[in-house]
Amino acid sequence: MAFLLRRLAFYLAAFIAAATINFFLPRLMPGDPIKMMFASAGSELSLDNLNALKLTFGFIDAPIGEQYLAYLKSVFTGDLGRSIKYFPLPVSDLLGRALIWTVGLVGAATLVSFALGTFLGVMAAWRRGTRFDTVVSLASIFSSSVPAVVVSLITLFVFGYTLGWFPNGYAADPMLDPSWNWGYISSVLYHGTLPMLTMVVVLTGGFAVTMRNNMINLLGEDYIVMGRAKGLSDKGVMLWYAARNALLPTVSALAIALGAVLGGSLVTEVVFNYPGMGNTLYQAILARDYPVIQGALLIMTAAMLIANFIVDLSYVLLDPRLKRA
Repeated sequence: MAFLLRRLAFYLAAFIAAATINFFLPRLMPGDPIKMMFASAGSELSLDNLNALKLTFGFIDAPIGEQYLAYLKSVFTGDLGRSIKYFPLPVSDLLGRALIWTVGLVGAATLVSFALGTFLGVMAAWRRGTRFDTVVSLASIFSSSVPAVVVSLITLFVFGYTLGWFPNGYAADPMLDPSWNWGYISSVLYHGTLPMLTMVVVLTGGFAVTMRNNMINLLGEDYIVMGRAKGLSDKGVMLWYAARNALLPTVSALAIALGAVLGGSLVTEVVFNYPGMGNTLYQAILARDYPVIQGALLIMTAAMLIANFIVDLSYVLLDPRLKRA
């Protein structure tokens, strides 16, 4: 319990610090969203209308400290305000819809990449020096080194434009009404194939390289030699002695990846025009939509902290000695 309380206090402090940065960061950006709306309307907006707009969007004329306290109150009460670009849609509704698409796409791609990369890394380390190890290592290093935008554009050009096997954008056929029927679900799966394939290619290499290096570092340890001397099967030594301990650093990489899930993959979502968190955040930045920017960054921060907290607990399960750390 003492370990749990210490970690909870640490992550609460980290969240408040991140929320503070989240408050000041958009205000350092050039341009004022309200003034931009005022300028686009020309002389049709009076000063009273400008003040009314500021009040509507929560831009109060008060000292920065008072604004900060009001912001913290809204954070802990869940009131994220209303979007400027998509007014009068509440930020929570806008991000909630984007979150569904992002969790389905990026979450599935991350889990598939972790499982595939971990398996390839374990097998490559166990068969180190063979042709299988060489091929997996080279392919993993190459895939993790190529920028996501390059993989996205190549995938879109080859399979979308040249071959025409998959659609070039959107999360589903816009002519279909969203519903829980096979027609709409199959359309979602069809449209999500290319973005998911892109993310799996980009993420799998990093997991494979990390797991392979961890495994190789452990294969010479005394307990591995002892396991073999006791007559255990290669499969048992590989999975229960080597792979289990090698998973510790890989779990950290998974936590970072899962924490970033709710932020979406900005490049992939923009290239494929996918309506996830990354694309929503990108559009909000272009429009200086402060409420949406702050809400998206808060969700991303909270997701990252929760993922790391879960990893702390999983570390204790994988290695009980860490309770005393």
